[in-house]
Amino acid sequence: MNPHTHASGSANRLTLYIVIAMVLGIFTGYIVHINSSPEFIQSFAPKVKLLATIFLRLVQMIIAPLVFATLVVGIAKLGDLKSVGRVGGKAMIWFISASLVSLALGLILVNITKPGVGVNLSNVDQEGAKELMGKTQEFSLNKFIEHVFPRSVIEAMATNEILQLVVFSIFFGVALTAIGQKGERIMHALDDLTHVILKMVTYVMNLAPIGVFGAMAAVIAVKGLGILKTYAYYIGSFYLGLAVLWLLLLFVGYLVLGRRLKVLMRRLVSPMTIAFNTASSEAVFPKMVEEMERFGCKDKIVSFTLPLGYSFNLDGSMMYMTFASMFIAQAYNITSVTDNIGTQIAMLLVFLLTSKGIAGVPRASLVVVLATGGMFGIPPEGIGLVLAIDTFCDMGRSMTNVLGNALATAAVSKWEGALEHH
Repeated sequence: MNPHTHASGSANRLTLYIVIAMVLGIFTGYIVHINSSPEFIQSFAPKVKLLATIFLRLVQMIIAPLVFATLVVGIAKLGDLKSVGRVGGKAMIWFISASLVSLALGLILVNITKPGVGVNLSNVDQEGAKELMGKTQEFSLNKFIEHVFPRSVIEAMATNEILQLVVFSIFFGVALTAIGQKGERIMHALDDLTHVILKMVTYVMNLAPIGVFGAMAAVIAVKGLGILKTYAYYIGSFYLGLAVLWLLLLFVGYLVLGRRLKVLMRRLVSPMTIAFNTASSEAVFPKMVEEMERFGCKDKIVSFTLPLGYSFNLDGSMMYMTFASMFIAQAYNITSVTDNIGTQIAMLLVFLLTSKGIAGVPRASLVVVLATGGMFGIPPEGIGLVLAIDTFCDMGRSMTNVLGNALATAAVSKWEGALEHH
C-alpha cells in the first residue's frame, strides 16, 4: 500500500472527526446556552474551553523545536549564502505583495460595504477590551526591533516568538554551513530531530477533534447563536472580502502551479479544517510542514519558507486589520479616518510593519489593531465592539493564512525548480 494513500486516508478521517466535533460542540454549546442559568454558563464555558487550551498548548510545545530544526537543516541543505538570499528574496517578494493586496482589498471592501455605519454601540465588550488594552503598548521602533532580534534564544523558544527564532536559526544555519564537514554531524542530528518532532505532530493532531469541540462549545454557550444575527452584516462583509482574496490567491496559484493546484488544495483540506475550527493558524504549522513535503516541495524550501511565512505572510490577518479598524472608525463616526483616503493608506502601510511577527500571539490581529489604531485616533474601547465575534472572524482568517502560506511555499519551490511530482 502506498504510504501517501494511507496518509491521505487518515487525514480525511481526521477532517471528518473534526467536522463532527464542531457540530457536536455547537449543539452542546447551544443547549447549555438556552437551558442554563448565567452562573452555570460562566463556570461551564471556561472548563470546556480547557479542551481547546490543552490542544493548542500541545501544538505550541512543538513549534519552537520544529522551527529551529527545520530552518537550520533547510539553510544547511540550501548550501550557501547565495541560495539562502535567493530563496529568501523570492519568498519576501511574494509575502510583501500578498500582504499589500490583502490590506488594500480589505480597505476597498470595507469602504464599499460600510459594516460599521449605524452599529449599536451598546454591544461593546468592556471587560474584554480592557484585558486586551493591558497587552498593548503603543507601536514604536524600539518595540518592533525587540520583537525581531532575540536577546536570548531560550527566551524566544519559551515565549514562542517565531520571528526571533527565525533570526537565530538563520544565523545558526549559515554558520553551520560555513564550517563545512565539522557541522555535518549536527546537521544530521537536527534532521533526525525533525522526524521525531513530526511523529509527535501526528500524535498531537489526533487530539484536534477534542480541542475543536471545546472551542466551539465554549463560544456558543456564552454567546448563543443570536450573536451571529447581531453581527451578520459585519461577518458577511468580512467573509465576502476573504472570498475575493481566495479567488485572487487561487488565480495566482493556478498561474504558477497549473493543474497541480488541485492536488495542493486536496492536501490542505485537513490543515485548513483544523485552522478554521481552532481559529489558530499556528495550530497547523507542524501539519503544514508535513503536507507541503508530501505535495512535492523539497524539504529545504519548506523548512525555510514556511517559518518565514508565519512571520511575514498572514494574508487573512492582514485583511482583518484594515477591516476591524475601519469598522470601529465607522461605528464611532471618526471622519478623519473614514473620509480621508490619505489617512487610510498611511494606516495600511503602518499595519504592514506592525503586523510582522504576530503569529504566536492569540488574538494578535486585535492587539495590532489596538496599537496602531491609537495613532490614528481610533478609540481603543472600540475593540470591544468586534471582540464578541472575533472568534468567528478568526476562523476565516486563520484558514486564509494557511492557504496563503501553502501557495507561497509551493510557488517558491516551483521557481526554484524544486517541486517534485508525487
